[in-house]
Amino acid sequence: MSETTRTASRPPAARADGQLALLGGPRAVPKDSAGGVWPIVTEADEQAVLRVLRSGQLNAASPGEPEVGRLEASWAQATGVRHCVAVASGTAALHVALRACGIGPGDEVIVPALTMNATAHAVHAAGGTAVFADIEPDTYTYTMDPHSTAEAAGPRTAALLPVHLHGLPADMHALNRLAARLDVPVVEDAAQAHGTQLDGERAGALGTAGCFSLHPHKNLPTCGEGGLVTTDDDGLHEQLVRLRNFGELAPTGARTYISHRTALNARMAPVAAAFTRSQLARFHDDTRRREPGIRAFLDRLEQLPGLHVPRAPAGRTHSWHILRLMPEPEELGLDPEHRAGLRAALHRALRAEGVPVSQWQVAPLPAHPAFRPAGLSEDAALDRVAERFPVTADVVDGSLCLQRRHLDPDAGPLLQRYADAFEKVWQHFDLIRRMAGSRPAPGWREVLRRG
Repeated sequence: MSETTRTASRPPAARADGQLALLGGPRAVPKDSAGGVWPIVTEADEQAVLRVLRSGQLNAASPGEPEVGRLEASWAQATGVRHCVAVASGTAALHVALRACGIGPGDEVIVPALTMNATAHAVHAAGGTAVFADIEPDTYTYTMDPHSTAEAAGPRTAALLPVHLHGLPADMHALNRLAARLDVPVVEDAAQAHGTQLDGERAGALGTAGCFSLHPHKNLPTCGEGGLVTTDDDGLHEQLVRLRNFGELAPTGARTYISHRTALNARMAPVAAAFTRSQLARFHDDTRRREPGIRAFLDRLEQLPGLHVPRAPAGRTHSWHILRLMPEPEELGLDPEHRAGLRAALHRALRAEGVPVSQWQVAPLPAHPAFRPAGLSEDAALDRVAERFPVTADVVDGSLCLQRRHLDPDAGPLLQRYADAFEKVWQHFDLIRRMAGSRPAPGWREVLRRG
């Protein structure tokens, strides 16, 4: 994008030169700036919920309840698979998918070191053990590295669980080839990747099963919690249906309450299903409308020295659930040990300007107390994480994330104000550099030690 185009697309009132807000200057993003609301709830969404309330069929086990099945059919069609099973949350989706694939005690499942903790919790809830792989180096894709995954594989590896982090598909071609050699299933954690594609195939159709979250902050939201599991495997679909409802068969008449395997209740509420199906009616249009604003924002940030923005490699699309931004200290006149300090200084300056950046995850997942190997001291466990997952460690310490506000399809003008704020901060980078180097900021090790 040319400088002329970027300037023309910027709202005139959004220019914010001068003193940093951190030092008493005006904010680049005024407090009354419009946009950034998500989810957007329309009258159609309200009527969908009201329809369920008036029907009296408020539970998915109610005889003849239609909403859950309608959502399943709609999402299966949208994803390009034969089957979809709606469940109570994204975590429940991962749990039932892993159990349907046969994961149990003694099994190891490889997951990325950078992801939300639910990915590993689901493995342990199924009876397995999470084994970690680093994310891809030097790509700013933040997805599971196939080479690190291969190194983590062993005789007890029973499944791969890649995460399409922030809305970008992992390198599923390489991971599927590895899974074929290991003769294990691939369960996609697509909780942040609704509608995204790899070479024309959608997330959720790239492995043995795909798992989605319908949390209100996701690109496809619900009013509460919900999840979806997709598959083309008929036998797996049958197991998924049993596992979400106490191990019972799908009812063809009166419910028998006979359990055919041990399971819990993971059913989705009809109100949640109706709300999501209403949102799905405009999902693709919302995706199309938000894309130009996000790309224009990233195009401007990409011009700032030393700041790396997310991009979709060839053949992959991005649903932009989270925008992760990575300043590289060595490109900005700082030493590598100032990575956490640089992130902290930028966090402070940008939030003062009105940009709601956050860290998202504060420590690599294998460093969490719940997932550390038994028998190691805390220092030994953290040293091991730093040695085995250096890319994840650097990303956790050094990157900033923008969440939720950019999902509003009309957030383009607000994003341009955010870009103004970044440019303003970069105009004062000597101060940021001094802040970053003045005293050590706590990295992920210190955060964990502080509890």
